[in-house]
Amino acid sequence: MTVQLFSPEGMFQPAPYAHVSVSTGSRHVHVAGQIARDAEANPIATGDLAGQVAQVLRSTARGLAGAGATFADVVRLRFFVTQWSPEKIGEFMAGVELVAEELGLPQPLPPASLIGVDYLFEPDVLVELEAYAILD
Repeated sequence: MTVQLFSPEGMFQPAPYAHVSVSTGSRHVHVAGQIARDAEANPIATGDLAGQVAQVLRSTARGLAGAGATFADVVRLRFFVTQWSPEKIGEFMAGVELVAEELGLPQPLPPASLIGVDYLFEPDVLVELEAYAILD
């Protein structure tokens, strides 16, 4: 299975993600929203957006691996961030950069949305991530 990521000419640039993904395959993998918790549900990186972004990416990688997938198979990411404002993009991207090599994140990322919300699972949760992948 291959995933082709690209941004056609005339679409908003620069962006840290590809605007379009095209893939073939018959197995769809949906990873539920991951938050900054360890395997025992203990909070990770409380109050630290970059740390929480890194943790949700690590947890998402574990979910993908459980289905036999990697980030190379991902066709879409959807981030939810509490109290979002444009000034937070540096801290958000710092979290991505912390684990990019470790997790083999494609550069640019697959198509992604970053959605600002008022509140997530619990008050300490700053970010949640859903991922969608396609496998043969």
